[in-house]
Amino acid sequence: MAPRTQTEEDSNTAKMKRSSSESSFVSMPDEGPVKDYRDYRVRKSSLIATVNWSHVLGTYLPSIFLWGVGVLFAQIVYQVILDMSKKVEHKAQPDDQINFNIETVTAVILGVSEVFKSLFNNYIVAPLQSGEGGILSPHVKITALVLVVIGWIVNMDNPIYMLAFSTFKAPDSWKVSHAEIIQMMKNQKCFTDDSVSFMERLLERSGTGQSTAWPPGIVQCLHGKETDRSIEASRKEAETVIFDIVESALKKAKLHPQEVDVLVINCSLFSPTPSLCAMVISKFGLRQDIQSFNLSGMGCGASLISIGLAKDLLQRRRFSGGKALVVSTEIITPNLYHGNERGFLLQNTLFRCGGAAIVLSNSWFDGRRAWYKLLHTVRVQSNSDEAYHCVYEAQDETGHRGVRLSKDIVKVAGKCMEKNMTTIGPYVLPLSEQIPVVTTMALRFVLKIVGNLLKSCGQEKVAAKLPNKKHYVPDFKRGIDHFCIHAGGRAVIDGMFMLCFDLFSFA
Repeated sequence: MAPRTQTEEDSNTAKMKRSSSESSFVSMPDEGPVKDYRDYRVRKSSLIATVNWSHVLGTYLPSIFLWGVGVLFAQIVYQVILDMSKKVEHKAQPDDQINFNIETVTAVILGVSEVFKSLFNNYIVAPLQSGEGGILSPHVKITALVLVVIGWIVNMDNPIYMLAFSTFKAPDSWKVSHAEIIQMMKNQKCFTDDSVSFMERLLERSGTGQSTAWPPGIVQCLHGKETDRSIEASRKEAETVIFDIVESALKKAKLHPQEVDVLVINCSLFSPTPSLCAMVISKFGLRQDIQSFNLSGMGCGASLISIGLAKDLLQRRRFSGGKALVVSTEIITPNLYHGNERGFLLQNTLFRCGGAAIVLSNSWFDGRRAWYKLLHTVRVQSNSDEAYHCVYEAQDETGHRGVRLSKDIVKVAGKCMEKNMTTIGPYVLPLSEQIPVVTTMALRFVLKIVGNLLKSCGQEKVAAKLPNKKHYVPDFKRGIDHFCIHAGGRAVIDGMFMLCFDLFSFA
């Protein structure tokens, strides 16, 4: 893409106001203002302040637990050696060291086995007894108690780690500019001049770049060929995208396909038979007992739903551990709308080719090589009629199939986001923000009861004088450092900005 002129940059700045961060991690270099990305410097103190040390410690607890088990076993063996040394004939050295022979080693092995049998027969009760009735010495008991505490903490954590992440890098032959997209629409020979002009305006405001990917079955119409929307062309697009990201994700995670226990693929508008899961299992030779799930018709939110499903399935394998492969994509080839109804034309300008694959694990020992740790997932399902119809696959008046995007989508997304933030608030907000919320709710409840009692006693004037306590809106910036909003078009981004401005008090 050609570099923009100063006039273009000034006009874009006037259209969209950028808000600077309240606390920047970037320090100004001594030689002057920042000119290149290499000039950026990050203060180590700022980075250390962002580290959650409880999760860092939790990552190494499994290793500490295994080392502790080894120490405990060594302590037991050492104690048995001391107890059995007087019962077994041996030659003592001048420094009271034991000279081992076959009889000594055999007695030690038998003594260790007797200790573990005693622990098993007495359900670990005898070692915790005090006095002469105890089997183990105090230092062994202390080690065992520490290991029990560490094991309990590790078991309660039940972590989900991200081992690898991969996105689809489209070949250059798939990439087209805005002008080429409009030419592709004209080559379909089904759109009116008004529809083409409408799509041109949508592209200008869509926020998409001049090098976005479209499937070869549609791009080939730029080279004098007919558009191919067949099932074979659609399957070819799916294979190209999914096989590339799955192979890349497995390679980054250093994972063999046979090690995958759970496979989840989401694709909203393309659901062939055999399924996309069967396609991946056949291509990469995954195990026959793999748990596979193919999600369709769930829209843009299916990616997070797939992550939640994989998390729930992995956490059922708490002790054995497991690996999950999650793939998210959308196939464009069979879903190009050929009508002229404006509500459906949005999909022709917003959707592109792409895909992402992620490898998850709940094994303790993968924590040290993981990129991220999944802490919380929440999901709110809206049940209103406007939410149900805001993204709706249907046929227009002329019978052409497409996806209608309603004008209510921004409002519906805002309400759902507000409910999600309310749900996740108790998990991420500090007590300094949670306590005012609880106290405000309690005060409003008490004032409501008092007001109802006064009204029942005929004291309406007194009830009207009671204060109207407003809800306390917590500052989510106290618990969340970064917000990643789904970029579903310029209108959605603008709507989310206004919601965040009201909800989080952004300046």
